Amino acid sequence: MVFGRGKKAKKQESAEPEDVQDDVTPGAAGNAADRRRANGPFDVSEVSSRDGYVDLGALLIAPRDGLQLRLEVEEATQRVVAVTMDLEGSSLQLQAFAAPRSEGLWDEIREQLGQSVGGQGGQVEEIPGEYGVELVAKLPAGAPDGSQGYRAARFIGVDGPRWFLRGVFGGEAALDREAAAGLEDLFRKIVVIRGENPMPPRELLQLRLPKDAAGPVPPAEPDFEQPERGPEITQIG
Repeated sequence: MVFGRGKKAKKQESAEPEDVQDDVTPGAAGNAADRRRANGPFDVSEVSSRDGYVDLGALLIAPRDGLQLRLEVEEATQRVVAVTMDLEGSSLQLQAFAAPRSEGLWDEIREQLGQSVGGQGGQVEEIPGEYGVELVAKLPAGAPDGSQGYRAARFIGVDGPRWFLRGVFGGEAALDREAAAGLEDLFRKIVVIRGENPMPPRELLQLRLPKDAAGPVPPAEPDFEQPERGPEITQIG
């Protein structure tokens, strides 16, 4: 497993939303939480040891042969705001956020993502997934031969205890479940470290270089946009 070139992100703003209203029954919410505790991603309180993980601060990543990690750096502050896992020609971008105790951010964020994609002339489709409803987004894009096509991404969100983890699958994994299998397995093994400090909902949890990494992550051009009052949408591709 190696670290690749980092990416430069646009400045992000934290915003504390109004009270989140869950649109699921208490029993359904409880079942979803039970499935997450059993299958991952995990809260740090649910694992016996941090040994063997790549420690990125708010996220612990399980290593795997062929896996490359790219840390995305905000230009204005030079803080790490996202990590992208590249594996077998596909990618999975990860961000973790503080969340209210009600564990209800994903429904609201999914709606905002749909509005953002629609505003860019794209289409969205909600599909069932291991963690509930997922969102597949398609944006118009020109092909090298001049024809009109689209770029796709698949969004997945998991509400944990006072945190929310969002993943964005790109490449073949956006539309092909078989191609996404390796990244989905890594997603299930992620450990989130929320910390005990008070934070407003939607505040990014702090990521950092692993302690044994040499030197800063070099920035690159941005490849995602930020919708109003929520996690940004990755430019699809």
